[in-house]
Amino acid sequence: MRFVLRLFGWLFAAGTIVFVIGAVGAAGLVWHYSKDLPDSAQLRNYEPPVMTRVHAGDGSLIAEFARERRLYMPIQAVPKLVVQAYLSAEDKNFYKHVGVDPEGLVRAAITNFRSRGSNRRPQGASTITQQVAKNFLVGSEQNYERKIREALVALRIEATYSKDKILELYLNEIYLGAPAPGQGSYGIGAAALNYFGKSVHELNLQEVAYLAALPKAPTDLHPFRNRERAIERRNYVIDRMVENGYVTREAGDTAKKQPLGVNPRTVSPNNIAAGYFAEEIRRELQDRYGEKKLLEGGLSVRSTVDPKMQLMARKALVDGLVRFDEARGWRGAIQKIDLSARDWGLAIGELKVLGDVAPWRLGVVLDVTGDTARIGLHPLNETSGALRSERTTVTLGADGIKWTRRARVSQAVSVGDVVYVEPIDNRPGQVRLRQLPEVNGAITVMDPFSGRVLAMVGGFSHDQSEFNRATQALRQPGSSFKPFVYATALDNGYTPSSIVLDGPIEIDQGGGLGMWRPENYDGKSTGPHTLRYGIQFSKNLMTVRLAKDVGMPLIAEYARRFGVYDDMLPVLSMALGAGETTVMRMTAGYAMLVNGGKRIRPTLIDRIQDRWGATIFRHDQRVCEGCDADKWNNQREPRLVDNRDQVLDPLTAYQMVSILEGVVNAGTATVVKSVGKPLGGKTGTTNEAKDVWFVGFSPDLAVGVYMGFDKPKSLGTSATAGQYAAPIFRDFMMAALKDKPATPFRVPAGIKLIRVDSKTGMRSGGEGGILEAFKPGTAPPDSYSVIGAAGDGSTPLSVSPGGGRSVGSGTGGLY
Repeated sequence: MRFVLRLFGWLFAAGTIVFVIGAVGAAGLVWHYSKDLPDSAQLRNYEPPVMTRVHAGDGSLIAEFARERRLYMPIQAVPKLVVQAYLSAEDKNFYKHVGVDPEGLVRAAITNFRSRGSNRRPQGASTITQQVAKNFLVGSEQNYERKIREALVALRIEATYSKDKILELYLNEIYLGAPAPGQGSYGIGAAALNYFGKSVHELNLQEVAYLAALPKAPTDLHPFRNRERAIERRNYVIDRMVENGYVTREAGDTAKKQPLGVNPRTVSPNNIAAGYFAEEIRRELQDRYGEKKLLEGGLSVRSTVDPKMQLMARKALVDGLVRFDEARGWRGAIQKIDLSARDWGLAIGELKVLGDVAPWRLGVVLDVTGDTARIGLHPLNETSGALRSERTTVTLGADGIKWTRRARVSQAVSVGDVVYVEPIDNRPGQVRLRQLPEVNGAITVMDPFSGRVLAMVGGFSHDQSEFNRATQALRQPGSSFKPFVYATALDNGYTPSSIVLDGPIEIDQGGGLGMWRPENYDGKSTGPHTLRYGIQFSKNLMTVRLAKDVGMPLIAEYARRFGVYDDMLPVLSMALGAGETTVMRMTAGYAMLVNGGKRIRPTLIDRIQDRWGATIFRHDQRVCEGCDADKWNNQREPRLVDNRDQVLDPLTAYQMVSILEGVVNAGTATVVKSVGKPLGGKTGTTNEAKDVWFVGFSPDLAVGVYMGFDKPKSLGTSATAGQYAAPIFRDFMMAALKDKPATPFRVPAGIKLIRVDSKTGMRSGGEGGILEAFKPGTAPPDSYSVIGAAGDGSTPLSVSPGGGRSVGSGTGGLY
């Protein structure tokens, strides 16, 4: 008995020593691995990278900018079914353990022992808390030291944060793969959208289970490349949810029979042909806030784009560019590929395809028989970004090549030719041959009262060229600048009935540059005419004389006010649009004419909110007096205070609008008249027709159109803006105003509408006269003096009977 007691004492002593040594060793290990552990308190102020999202004016999503596609969701907003799925898949004891799960460790060890020698992946035992520690603080290096540090940090996290907070961090941080190229999903919010096009609240059981299956191996469980394995893992999660009592066996069995149902959403500005619009917003956001805030700041941007109007604008521009290009004939295939030794679908699938030229499709000529050709279409799956396995062919017949100036299909294409084709309406399987135009252009549509850009297309295809010809291309506006010359004159004593000589003039340029002898487009001169006539028929000689009389420094100041130029060189050639500006600037300038002379700032963005919903930018800076009242108490209704600068007299602005309406009704842009609504605008054709413009407006829209080659060259010896640019404006307005009433232009108080003779500008009591707009204190003249009658414009100024200024005198009565 004594021996037994002594043995027990020895064993107890030895056990105590071993325990003490083990405890000291364990404490040493804990101290060793704890001395430089990251501070878990930093999770308290964690702001994960969240993508910036851009919405159209109607709220639809058009673009996302991100390094990691993530939508942060508070745990209170996460549906219970989602939480239950992830707990079942990753950590069923999450709400019971203290950061490390001993039961899970034992279970993983047994499972891994039993499956040794097999090809199965070893089962891990990391809790959700450990995964948070790994993702946020420790890193993912695969070794035992990192696992020890991970466990220690997990214990600290559990002691610092609530279970719900830890789960919230996990569900928003995890990487869940990419269902399609460019759709890498971080967190459940982004994954639900990218995989199923739904919010998390709309997901059903099988969809939730699949997302919960992804954290283990998101690449290996891809829904298209590894569909069977993805379904197997999804069904495993469903079984665990049944086992844990979250769903019934019947519901689980039903869900397991369902397909994955993955339908990747496509968030692309190409959906509304807004690639240029989205890129311009991206540049502005980066300039304003920097790249980090753009890609990680979670900004919510409400843009000004109107999706319907954007599509109308692109169609009008593309149709105009194609009309010009196809009139010059077929240039041939884009390239040729050898189809003799490989599958044609794979061969053409390797080629870059423009994603924003729908309904055009890239194809390859497979064979040519008689007067038809069989075309194999590019097999890109526009949803998943992968190549379709099936192959689609269409037929190109004689009707599809009429514009090419080729008598037969075999003269236009041959086997292996890579071409673009477009479906023919109401003729399934039949296509029309297309070619990418060499000429390019831009169109901008603006609300003239706010400066909101409703549509903007900077070229034929953003995928082909990101250069934005609406905002980045500096081109000469030609005669479309003339309205600002005439507006300056009207704002400084002239009237629409002031007479200017349309006759030869020469200007000594000084500095040994010789004499400058401007000419009208047609090379002719027609004698004295009213200001209206000078704009209506775009007379260069009249404009130069008027500019000389008004003074180029004053015109340069008005050009600056309208935002057309920042610092225009005050030389006479600039009056004819010899300077360089952009479509956006010109459109904004015309918008100020139609809005009554109020300064506007063009904007593509209405409002920007930060990740917390606070507004950090708002375009509309007007103050609303009375809008902050807590309740109605018979006070005056709220009033918006318009604090915009007045850059032009409202009466002058209307006079110009009326004159520019005449350009459409009876001038150089009568092609626009077919729209059948009140419209105004001005054509612009530069020297050698290198650029053609039309900038115009309705009472509620301002639109600028430009066409030209990126490397300037003539559009043709007889090319004019009325022939090429104005029809684009016409087509857009025809679509945009189709269901709108014919609203007349707003006449400001004080304007007097007096009938005058359109040739002399004097009062007219008979037929054939026009209603002209006069300011108070002015009226049509009883006789007139002619600006520039002395030839060189050097005679002293005098006041004409109509109140306008003049140089020299004329006899009148030439008509």
